Amino acid sequence: EQNYIFKQEGTEPPGSSPLNNEKREGTYHCAGCGIKLFDSNMKFDSGTGWPSFSNALPGVFKTKIDYSFGMKRIEYHCANCGAHHGHVFNDGPGKNGKRFCNNGLCLIFKPIN
Repeated sequence: EQNYIFKQEGTEPPGSSPLNNEKREGTYHCAGCGIKLFDSNMKFDSGTGWPSFSNALPGVFKTKIDYSFGMKRIEYHCANCGAHHGHVFNDGPGKNGKRFCNNGLCLIFKPIN
């Protein structure tokens, strides 16, 4: 399933990721290459069923327009390895109003001990 998401731009079922309930302090990394993508203070509960972040670390993603399912969305991929991670929407909290909706299977969480 991870390979399908990474290479074929798939999506995991909503509510299926244990990372939805992750509340510890730490960092989120690309499961494809290990690069750091998000800090835990960027994560918020969007109620969508996918791990969501209000921002990403600078330069870690490349975006493209996705016209699948009859709508226009912004899709993002790891800038380092090219793995598909999810879509970014303009309905998030904070100054930039962004919601990075990420597939949990594409992330590795590293807690700060």
